[in-house]
Amino acid sequence: MTRTIAYYLPQFHSIPENDGWWGEGFTEWVNVRRARPLFSSHAHPRVAGALGEYDLLDREIHRAQTDLAKEAGVDAFCMYFYWFGGTRLLERPIDAWREDPSLLPYCLSWANESWTRRWDGKSRSVLIAQDYDEGYEAKVFADLLPHFLAPHYLRHDGKPVLLVHRAQVIPDPRAFATRVRALAVEAGLPGLHLIASETSPELEPHALGFDAVSEFPPVGANTLASAQLRPLKRVVRGFRGRLMSYPRMARRFERRAEAPYTRHHGVAPAWDNTARRQLSATIYVGSSPERYAEWLSTARRREYSSRGEDGLVFINAWNEWAEGAYLEPDKSHGRDYLTATADPTGFVPTIRVREPDYALFWSFGQLRSIMLTAVGSALALVRRMRNRSRVR
Repeated sequence: MTRTIAYYLPQFHSIPENDGWWGEGFTEWVNVRRARPLFSSHAHPRVAGALGEYDLLDREIHRAQTDLAKEAGVDAFCMYFYWFGGTRLLERPIDAWREDPSLLPYCLSWANESWTRRWDGKSRSVLIAQDYDEGYEAKVFADLLPHFLAPHYLRHDGKPVLLVHRAQVIPDPRAFATRVRALAVEAGLPGLHLIASETSPELEPHALGFDAVSEFPPVGANTLASAQLRPLKRVVRGFRGRLMSYPRMARRFERRAEAPYTRHHGVAPAWDNTARRQLSATIYVGSSPERYAEWLSTARRREYSSRGEDGLVFINAWNEWAEGAYLEPDKSHGRDYLTATADPTGFVPTIRVREPDYALFWSFGQLRSIMLTAVGSALALVRRMRNRSRVR
């Protein structure tokens, strides 16, 4: 069977760095609570369900998440690994997970981006920088190795699976891939299976020295082809983000042509980062467990058709609460996203999702959103033309 892997955010516990940057006791739940509706029928703030507003330093939560994931047919979590020139952040839940082989299998995604204040619109204010000093490959590998050796670490063809969130920004990704593979062999492993998250459209893995890429929706979808064109009622004044259509995005990914290289399929249960970006949010309107189930079913079928038992389907995400992308139970949907993941073809919802409230005319905020997506479409076309010229 094709394996299903859900991205997992370890941000749900306080650390001194976040206390200093965002205020005492900050966790992702602070963002979630402060979100407010930006149009009629916009469901905010989100309210946690059975697990409550948990602390990921509580190992009972790890067990509860494992049980829910197994029931839902999630085979592994892909946990974000924050490493900045030897400094690790948010590492305690991940290290605790490594120490307990009875928990759900897992792999890591090196989130190799600098942290900035982009959540509050100050993207030029760097909180902690991602540097690639000489010898960084050996240093990051040394911190990854204890995980690679864990008995419940995810493997592909016997090799530990490592994702890199932004492989394309590494100064020399081919050299990085060669070096960490060699270090893995020196450590007694058969190598590494390297996957680049498709955080830029149309990444080609072999150009990076990687084995595969994985789709990372909604990246690549913020264009007119996925725009929310039907007018929404009572969009708040001052909205300067993007209003997109979840059904149109899902359809784009479902119909995407297969690549001539290994590109694992990805899905998202929803996307709405109002909790982080507020008036600058990107919101995919019209998401529902039913439409997610259809998309997931298609992704699994296509992945199995292309790669059989070696197939991997990535879900974005298990617990990205501040981005509205989560499978965990909440007040609005109960356990429906988990049930849809377990059996997408036979899924029957238990809670009716409210349809968006529509208007007769576009608001200024929605008209601005459509203009933004038009610019995004033009830029995407320019990038494609440049890529084609380079190939020639």
